[in-house]
Amino acid sequence: MPRAILFDVDGTLVDSNQFHVLAWAEAFRAAGHDFRLAALHVQIGKGADNFVRALLPDATDAEVDELGDAHGRLFKQHYLRRVKPFPHARELLQRCKDEGMKVMLATSAGGEELQHHLDRIGARDLVDGYTSADDVGRSKPCPDVFTTAARKAGAAPDEALAVGDTPYDIEAACAAGIRTVAVRSGLFSDEELVGAAAIYDDVADLLARFDDSPLSRA
Repeated sequence: MPRAILFDVDGTLVDSNQFHVLAWAEAFRAAGHDFRLAALHVQIGKGADNFVRALLPDATDAEVDELGDAHGRLFKQHYLRRVKPFPHARELLQRCKDEGMKVMLATSAGGEELQHHLDRIGARDLVDGYTSADDVGRSKPCPDVFTTAARKAGAAPDEALAVGDTPYDIEAACAAGIRTVAVRSGLFSDEELVGAAAIYDDVADLLARFDDSPLSRA
């Protein structure tokens, strides 16, 4: 039975993936690189350190930082205010709390974005802690974010469960020894979400089927 649920945020609790794709497209274009939106979406879920190098393997550390900073600026300037929580995101967090589990957020986004999303979800009173890209050396699909979130929750890997929307959530959690429940709201296919213990349409679907899900302590 899980003691702690480690929630990814972008694409899982808030509907932001398409906006991140657009911000990345603008950032790359300004630097002289033109990628198809589909090629960018495939990498969504990674932090800037891994995102940029997946598309530009020879990028220098300075170029990675510059592109990551540009993406962050563009996302904040043009898109952040348009991001909305998925329906019943808060209610799912509340259900986990009611079941006696610790609720943690574990995201490859920066801390400022995370704080914004916390307010939009209205979940400050429900979240026991969080880990963002600012807290770790490597973003997803490296395990650092989930490992750190579980440690902060006081849960061993086999006592935690991750909830995410991308293949990189699954890869990162698996590397940390943590099982994953996936949601399709990030617009990845079931084939891309292979390795998840279960797959649901979105957090509303997961909440509706909570008692039969891996999140249930029954």
